[in-house]
Amino acid sequence: MKTPDALARDVAEFPKAFSALRDEIGRVFLGAPATSEALLCALFAGGHVLLEGAPGLGKTTLVQGVADALELSFRRIQFTPDLMPADITGTRVLDEDERGARRFVFHRGPVFANVLLADEINRATPRTQSALLEAMQEGQVTVFGERFELERPFFVAATQNPIEMEGTYPLPEAQLDRFLFKLDLGAPDLAALTTILSATTGEERAKPKAKLDRARLLAMQSLVRQVPASRACIELVARTLLATDPASPTAPDLVRRYVRYGASPRGGQALLLGAKVRALAAGELHVRDEDLTAWIAPALRHRLVLNYEGEAARARTDELALAAFERARKG
Repeated sequence: MKTPDALARDVAEFPKAFSALRDEIGRVFLGAPATSEALLCALFAGGHVLLEGAPGLGKTTLVQGVADALELSFRRIQFTPDLMPADITGTRVLDEDERGARRFVFHRGPVFANVLLADEINRATPRTQSALLEAMQEGQVTVFGERFELERPFFVAATQNPIEMEGTYPLPEAQLDRFLFKLDLGAPDLAALTTILSATTGEERAKPKAKLDRARLLAMQSLVRQVPASRACIELVARTLLATDPASPTAPDLVRRYVRYGASPRGGQALLLGAKVRALAAGELHVRDEDLTAWIAPALRHRLVLNYEGEAARARTDELALAAFERARKG
């Protein structure tokens, strides 16, 4: 148990460490600082992220940069229709020692890494997609009845390509719910595009320098859990979740019209944890209303299931989540 003085030092150091890490990643991932900050918030909150964006926007660069800046092991899996669960978790192979004795030895798959990039996760079959579920939720994998713990921290960043959907397998709601945030990476504007082209067509850039080690990251993740949220903040999150349910009397008209299923309790957990990280990064000792507002869309956009009318009208889940939040604010 840390002393109050030690805890105060950790709280004071958090904004500096978070800012240094964000700036270092910003040297290699250009043009979308809000996306890198949201990804870091998910990492410090102990969750995983789903990145959706067209090819060539730097999703791999971002995730690789996070691993480099934290001195964490990094693996990338390119999901394809022929990828098997054993290609992710690993498998047992028959091995023969120098005496000629044979035994099965477990060869670990790429999931045994601190930072895992699941590239185009919706291109693999549901059976293979589900191989990540236990790892993401439990921090372990089970192979032939034997459990293997994953080293902490364990962070999954999965990507989806929203343009080419032929031959893809959309993630089921149960798996989408495992992601703390869903981050939409849009096309860069003129200024950002100019910066990207200038920086990436000249001399080869250096990798991000390590700003935090594994032990310090784990300590900061633990500190996030200790940030208090008032009863009023927690009730606001609870009312927001209820307002996303079309059957609830508190649901706004847009939700009743376009939503089939609302957000789960995991959505509220994601919202509160993200708010705690944001508060600490700003040097605050408690969750504020603006911290919740910042993460409404990333925490809930992938947890709202549209009905047929919502699909036909191309309703945006971001707007529906914000409408539920505004309704919850009114009590």
